[in-house]
Amino acid sequence: MTGALDNAPLLAPSQSLAGVTDHVSDIVLKRPTGPLWLAAFALSLALTGLLATGIVWLLMRGVGIWGLDMPVAWAFAIANYVWWIAIGMAGTFISAALYLTRQDWRSPLTRYAETMTVFAVSVSGLFPILHLGRPWFFYWLAPYPDRMNVWPQWRSSLLWDFFAIVAYLIVSLLYWYVSMIPDLATLRDRAVTRGRQVFYGLLALGWRGEARHWKRFETLSLLLAALAVPLVFSVHSMVALDFSEGLLPGWHSSIFPPFFVAGALFSGFAMAMVLGLPLRHWFKLGDFITPRHIDNLAKMMLAAGLFVDYSYLMEIFTAFYGMDRYDVVMTMQRFAGAYAWVFWTTIACNVVAIQALWWRRVRANRAALFGISVLVLIGMWFERLMLIVSSLYHDFLPSSWGMFYPTFWDIAFLAGSIGLFFLLFLLFVRVLPIVSMSDMRKLVHRLQGPRP
Repeated sequence: MTGALDNAPLLAPSQSLAGVTDHVSDIVLKRPTGPLWLAAFALSLALTGLLATGIVWLLMRGVGIWGLDMPVAWAFAIANYVWWIAIGMAGTFISAALYLTRQDWRSPLTRYAETMTVFAVSVSGLFPILHLGRPWFFYWLAPYPDRMNVWPQWRSSLLWDFFAIVAYLIVSLLYWYVSMIPDLATLRDRAVTRGRQVFYGLLALGWRGEARHWKRFETLSLLLAALAVPLVFSVHSMVALDFSEGLLPGWHSSIFPPFFVAGALFSGFAMAMVLGLPLRHWFKLGDFITPRHIDNLAKMMLAAGLFVDYSYLMEIFTAFYGMDRYDVVMTMQRFAGAYAWVFWTTIACNVVAIQALWWRRVRANRAALFGISVLVLIGMWFERLMLIVSSLYHDFLPSSWGMFYPTFWDIAFLAGSIGLFFLLFLLFVRVLPIVSMSDMRKLVHRLQGPRP
């Protein structure tokens, strides 16, 4: 996996301090809104409207509008939740973990990766609340003062899942916003309309680029990064415990926490690729996101994918090595049962497709990388559905067997959540800088020295 790209430059030799600022700020302040952006925005808005309609109908009729039934009481909503919160993990890893290890190549990727994290975690938080049946009582999860003494069950991983998500969302928001403050000040100073000057000026919090500002900025960024990295592991480990604490075959496994963390990074790197390649093309960011960045991201996706593939193999091995009759039957049901097509779709997307990334020529092909990344996202969603449904529909007793059939509203909530994510992201690229100008200027200064 080594080659000429390992020694490729981190940015175009022609790049300068002024060029970085001009290019990135002009995307927000001067670039006109094109027809492609408008078409994507209209489609995302329509899907978001479908999601809003579904939520209203859910509040009126209850979760019965989904295909949920006994024994499959979890299905699309929980699969969507785990899928979306996993997508957000890689954004924090790219930004915070590589910041702590002082990896220069992270600089052009951090901003949109952090944005991906914030929006994906925000979308994921909708599904557990809606799945409650009475979502207006979701605050019962919090230990608020209650004279009836109806306290949360502190031994339940579902309760700690709630705290982990809230903590992760708060830290991610702070890290995302704090990193943008110098760039917001740049947009404030370059804006020509009074409305934009006020808007960016308020968000910049009076930033003037003084030495004491930079010292506090670096200190706070370091602290938030140090908080964010362990949260990446704790959040998805806690999501894994939601399943592994159950006694159902296919769920009760100690491998789930590291398996879920690897799966989160795997799908997150895939989404970073799906977003980064079009951004690089449409906004002419080739001088920032160079072939070396794309190659490194593909390698990270391959590494995480191989860990996920190993986990698949170990699940099958331990089922037959332990010879627990229920685990064996569940494994055989995945191979050839009613939902075998879900299992084999997962294998095709997450195991077979990524093997092409071993070849440098594939990693250098933008269309191939985009296609593989989309397949990974599809495969990881089917993996979550497989994990949930294949363990629930064929329980210990024949009297507990039953099929799950998704309804229109199951599909609508999945499509609507995708629309909501891209709606937020499209608004972001028109209002806020998609590349960290401050990080890129530091990189230019460090690699080339001060230039005009």
